Amino acid sequence: MARGGLIIFDYLLDENEDMHSLLLTDSSTLLIGGLQNHILEIDLNTVQETQKYAVETPGVTIMRQTNRFFFCGHTSGKVSLRDLRTFKVEHEFDAFSGSLSDFDVHGNLLAACGFSSRLTGLACDRFLKVYDLRMMRAITPLQVHVDPAFLRFIPTYTSRLAIISQSGQCQFCEPTGLANPADIFHVNPVGPLLMTFDVSASKQALAFGDSEGCVHLWTDSPEPSFNPYSRETEFALPCLVDSLPPLDWSQDLLPLSLIPVPLTTDTLLSDWPAANSAPAPRRAPPVDAEILRTMKKVGFIGYAPNPRTRLRNQIPYRLKESDSEFDSFSQVTESPIGREEEPHLHMVSKKYRKVTIKYSKLGLEDFDFKHYNKTLFAGLEPHIPNAYCNCMIQVLYFLEPVRCLIQNHLCQKEFCLACELGFLFHMLDLSRGDPCQGNNFLRAFRTIPEASALGLILADSDEASGKGNLARLIQRWNRFILTQLHQDMQELEVPQAYRGAGGSSFCSSGDSVIGHLFSCEMENCSLCRCGSETVRASSTLLFTLSYPDDKTGKNYDFAQVLKRSICLEQNTQAWCDNCEKYQPTIQTRNIRHLPDILVINCEVNSSKEADFWRMQAEVAFKMAVKKHGGEISKNKEFALADWKELGSPEGVLVCPSIEELKNIWLPFSIRMKMTKNKGLDVCNWTDGDEVQWGPARAEEEHGVYVYDLMATVVHILDSRTGGSLVAHIKVGETYHQRKEGVTHQQWYLFNDFLIEPIDKHEAVQFDMNWKVPAILYYVKRNLNSRYNLNIKNPIEASVLLAEASLARKQRKTHTTFIPLMLNEMPQVGDLVGLDAEFVTLNEEEAELRSDGTKSTIKPSQMSVARITCVRGQGPNEGIPFIDDYISTQEQVVDYLTQYSGIKPGDLDAKISSKHLTTLKSTYLKLRFLIDIGVKFVGHGLQKDFRVINLMVPKDQVLDTVYLFHMPRKRMISLRFLAWYFLDLKIQGETHDSIEDARTALQLYRKYLELSKNGTEPESFHKVLKGLYEKGRKMDWKVPEPEGQTSPKNAAVFSSVLAL
Repeated sequence: MARGGLIIFDYLLDENEDMHSLLLTDSSTLLIGGLQNHILEIDLNTVQETQKYAVETPGVTIMRQTNRFFFCGHTSGKVSLRDLRTFKVEHEFDAFSGSLSDFDVHGNLLAACGFSSRLTGLACDRFLKVYDLRMMRAITPLQVHVDPAFLRFIPTYTSRLAIISQSGQCQFCEPTGLANPADIFHVNPVGPLLMTFDVSASKQALAFGDSEGCVHLWTDSPEPSFNPYSRETEFALPCLVDSLPPLDWSQDLLPLSLIPVPLTTDTLLSDWPAANSAPAPRRAPPVDAEILRTMKKVGFIGYAPNPRTRLRNQIPYRLKESDSEFDSFSQVTESPIGREEEPHLHMVSKKYRKVTIKYSKLGLEDFDFKHYNKTLFAGLEPHIPNAYCNCMIQVLYFLEPVRCLIQNHLCQKEFCLACELGFLFHMLDLSRGDPCQGNNFLRAFRTIPEASALGLILADSDEASGKGNLARLIQRWNRFILTQLHQDMQELEVPQAYRGAGGSSFCSSGDSVIGHLFSCEMENCSLCRCGSETVRASSTLLFTLSYPDDKTGKNYDFAQVLKRSICLEQNTQAWCDNCEKYQPTIQTRNIRHLPDILVINCEVNSSKEADFWRMQAEVAFKMAVKKHGGEISKNKEFALADWKELGSPEGVLVCPSIEELKNIWLPFSIRMKMTKNKGLDVCNWTDGDEVQWGPARAEEEHGVYVYDLMATVVHILDSRTGGSLVAHIKVGETYHQRKEGVTHQQWYLFNDFLIEPIDKHEAVQFDMNWKVPAILYYVKRNLNSRYNLNIKNPIEASVLLAEASLARKQRKTHTTFIPLMLNEMPQVGDLVGLDAEFVTLNEEEAELRSDGTKSTIKPSQMSVARITCVRGQGPNEGIPFIDDYISTQEQVVDYLTQYSGIKPGDLDAKISSKHLTTLKSTYLKLRFLIDIGVKFVGHGLQKDFRVINLMVPKDQVLDTVYLFHMPRKRMISLRFLAWYFLDLKIQGETHDSIEDARTALQLYRKYLELSKNGTEPESFHKVLKGLYEKGRKMDWKVPEPEGQTSPKNAAVFSSVLAL
């Protein structure tokens, strides 16, 4: 039958067949069972019998289906579990001695009710039989207080059972608990007995059918939903041909389509002749900004790679101009209710909203980061604690002198922010669009006492809820990181193990290049009213804007406010040595030397400062409109003449649009001049001023400097997500040359792992309703030419030599590895077996949905606890040369001993007997191996490198997970591969990283043997097919060992003891 009640087809069975049960297995297949010894399969599309399955126990009266089995209930009281493909019996439960009345399945539980044999005949059994499908055995029966005839699971909040008797009594109880008589309800049937009972797919309605043909519907709400996509029943409409309503021709709004028109081939009245109509084609949409950015012009013809953002030969047209700004991403859905309550929310463009990672069963492996970042620059992942500083890390990275300086730095401190930032910058250099994470940097950041004292370390709850003021937080972080880097760079002692690290072309004795780049030398003058003046020299790494207290709406240039903030003058109480008491003094600040990079904290922390920015932007907009007159266009679309002008060698389109002038007060360049009387002149600078005043390089000889805006960090106000921080960064030519091979400058939006090219005006447009400026970075023009930008890798081979352990109880007899000798130093292409073990610092945060599935909100935070590297060739092949246990100062929630082999105390320097080192020491060893070009062999290395926080080129990774893997099949464990290919039984009680690394090396050798060094993929494919067939038969479990055999007992391990 159809939804409207119409009969679609009839299917006639043989007269001698008595069918009692139906089961719709999918949308087109139906199973029919009865008192015969077979079950029929009917195809609903062809209305034909496609299969007949033989049944050993006749009398199938009830059928159910899950994702594991077909369940058949027999009149004999048995329940059989059958295979979904072959319909063969897998298990059988003998539920009742008499007959089966009803049963239901949910999750891992099967509940049945029926009749038991008594002396007088069959009697209704008040004990429900409950079976656990995991162990395939019965558990404690459930005694109920009614005579059960029907039962169904109602899994709303818990796995409740509804038990119904034929007299109309209804009882609810848990399948593994005790039945309560208070949970009994009564249905008043019209007839004497209830004949059927069922529950809707949404579990919101119960339906009872009685012997008089009436249906009783019980719901938990006035308007229930019966299934996930419920809609009203469609009934057949009566014929309307003979009963058409009269039409009033005088009504103007009457639709003429109500008049039935016969089919005709004549010309209709609406077919206007060509003479009375004119074609009006739609205006072509603007060319993609990515195409214009990467376009190379040869003559007047431009060539650009296809960004593949649209389908081939298809151009989408926008029906509304306003839709073009908010359709790039659909990260956070908008609700009409939210827009009514807070009207400003809909103004937040989707690319500026807080981005989150959707976790699945595979973690991050199937998350599409390319959807958010189509460039080759690397984003940063936001789920790590205190990752609010991601935008500032990107700003520092794209300052070329800072990037080179930091990567040249290396010291012996365990927690050095400059070292960790250099390691992170190295990862950003190697990445080709894949996101990185600052685990190790933020770990070192959390150990700095000053960071905790300044309130820069947020609790997880505050970070998730957005309780802290992110604008103030990032401005404090900005001051802290510059100060900390300045202090780290001032250390002159270079340890012998890291010799060569201090040989940077930047460094000069007694000072740091961070000071040269950011420091501004000043004179602070204090003038007492007695006439005595005190002058004190000082320096600062950044400035804070100080706004005038003016409510008249006066026009202020940004340069005026900046000069007022730099040359600050204020009245305050201070100690006067002449008066020998506190006196009102006038304090002024004069500039002696300007920095190469001008850092400004905007301090827009209240509505007063926000109103000032808003007011000045409105005044600047009116002046710009007045200046350009009628040349301003309403949008960014170009006319044909404009394109011709763009194609000419010197043609540049300079006419701005209204949208490009709104909410702009910040200049792209400023000009500063040191006067002879220690004064400072500051003014806004445009490209047209260069024609009037001459090139900035020539002016520098006279104390005149031009600063260009390089980055803006903004605070996004969005109460739905707690707000976020993003950065606009002008990426220079050197970065484009390394990543994309083009010489180009372009502004980008960096929102954690979302990176998108933007128009330069967007970087200085601040709608104070949702986009508030926090930090500004101006750099001197031609800054890169002032510094040597060469990077010399400071990590030398000496890091692989023997080192002392941090553990006090460690003895030579406990040593599990032999360090490399000088003649064993690895070369390019050498094999190294690698394995790592981890412990858990924070447990996973997940929520359970109403349908029973689990959704990961925040993954567990792991920390590396042990790293092992074994030799991959030579006479000592298989012998480890690194086996470091990593000391940690953070609290460990779970040592995962069963999987890691790490026990409580192994990471404690006071009681550990292992070779204990710092994470930085082992990290340097791995970095050296990566830089030298070795190839790592291991099992599941992708996760290992991710937790260690290393970026390894793909051609240097040989992962046995993928070598022994068929597409669209499951990944195979190292334990099963070792048993199948090497006849080894490993990972008996716990995991051991030496054992795992050596086994991975042997598996790689086996792979080369089976695939003939990769030359015979077809023969190796047959080997993999046999592997998967064996795995399915064994359920991917290694048989219990009679005598434990592992690589530890192999002959190669004896050579370690001998050495």
